Amino acid sequence: MPPPRRQRLLLLLAMAALMAACRQPTDKLFTFSSDAPSRAGLVPLEDGVLVGNEAGRLLRLDPKGEAPWRVELGREVAAPPTVSGDSVIVGTVGGTLVSLALGDGMERWRLTGQPPVLTPLVSDAGSTYVVAPDGAVRALAVDSGEVRWRRPLPQGVPRPEATRPFPPPVLAGGVLVVALGDAGLFALSPQDGTVRWRQPLTQVLGMEAQGELLYVSTRKGEVLALGLADGKVRWRQTPASALSSPPSLAQGHLWVGTEDKLLLALSPQDGRESLRLALPAPLVTQVAEFREWVLVPTRDSQGWLLALKPREEPPVFTLRLDTPLLTRPVVLGDQLFVLGQDGRVLSWRLQPPKP
Repeated sequence: MPPPRRQRLLLLLAMAALMAACRQPTDKLFTFSSDAPSRAGLVPLEDGVLVGNEAGRLLRLDPKGEAPWRVELGREVAAPPTVSGDSVIVGTVGGTLVSLALGDGMERWRLTGQPPVLTPLVSDAGSTYVVAPDGAVRALAVDSGEVRWRRPLPQGVPRPEATRPFPPPVLAGGVLVVALGDAGLFALSPQDGTVRWRQPLTQVLGMEAQGELLYVSTRKGEVLALGLADGKVRWRQTPASALSSPPSLAQGHLWVGTEDKLLLALSPQDGRESLRLALPAPLVTQVAEFREWVLVPTRDSQGWLLALKPREEPPVFTLRLDTPLLTRPVVLGDQLFVLGQDGRVLSWRLQPPKP
């Protein structure tokens, strides 16, 4: 449904304000190049981030922009690694899985001859969960890499495309939820891989869990809230003809991006739209938040990053980079980390909002 006249005017004013000025948050701290493009995203740590790249390099980066350690894995790290305790588990497109010590990057175990790792890894205290391109899901012991269980895609369901990553799995509410292309959503038991429930949702862009609910967005414009325990639909809305991003929760709203460069804020309770803002380019990842701000990265050659306060105009600040922003920013305290598609990690010190 098109926005009312007053809302359309606000959209135009917001875009005018955005394109007219590019205000900095505060201090630029550093720019660090990983020396190769990256699509893996940043993994937050207590004192820095992990970043992998197309050259097969995994680095730990500290708040000063220095790398305490780096590991060369030989093939692209296309999916973010996972951290469990003091271990980092990372996979490559060549089918290698490696466990590293978080403190110094020393190798603990290695598996070779595995399916390509294209989908983000997730883990709990005992297991790392790996989704293969054919839809099979495995649980590996964090301490040894031993296979604890393997769940192939059930017979009779559509086979996924083997060359595309799936959305990041969600481990919450006592289940592991995986989105497997046209096969739909599956909630598995983390203990043995038993299927708890299935939802035949296709074209899933991503998921976000909070409390007892799982929020899901699809490319065909749908946003749903499902019960984590039973997979039943609590509400379903279609706020746009085509969405471009996974859902993300920030500042009491559920945020999604649209293919026609809009940012929508929905109510987590019923999915009704409460706000829409124009963007300079589509949002294709999740937003982040800092204090009262929502941080919105966009995908285009300019690489805009906007800081918004819901229902206030214009943006608190905007950053224009020369590389697309395809992955979620990371905020640690008052420090912002952003990964460009070209493999650079950029960081700023954020000015806290004034009371």
